Amino acid sequence: MKELTVQELKQKKDNNEVFTLLDVREEFEFHISNIDGQLIPLDQLPDRLDELDKDKEVIVMCRTGGRSAKACELLSENGFENVSNLKGGVNAWAKEIDTSLPVY
Repeated sequence: MKELTVQELKQKKDNNEVFTLLDVREEFEFHISNIDGQLIPLDQLPDRLDELDKDKEVIVMCRTGGRSAKACELLSENGFENVSNLKGGVNAWAKEIDTSLPVY
């Protein structure tokens, strides 16, 4: 599984690259802290795959990287070819990129 560091994600954001940042955490976690991802909780993802563009790069994130790894597997099994897991998730982003971001 391809992984992306939070520094690499920040560079993509800074360069205005086109990709989907998929947040697979629960809604309450998303409301505590988010980094402009599209929220589709992991348990809803199998029924909502049609909301994602298979032709776009998809970077999947959660709190620490576990749920997003499962989501990456699911996406890959369903024909998504350009999928990456955000290493360390939003916790790594809060620690290394934006220390003002609250984490749960």
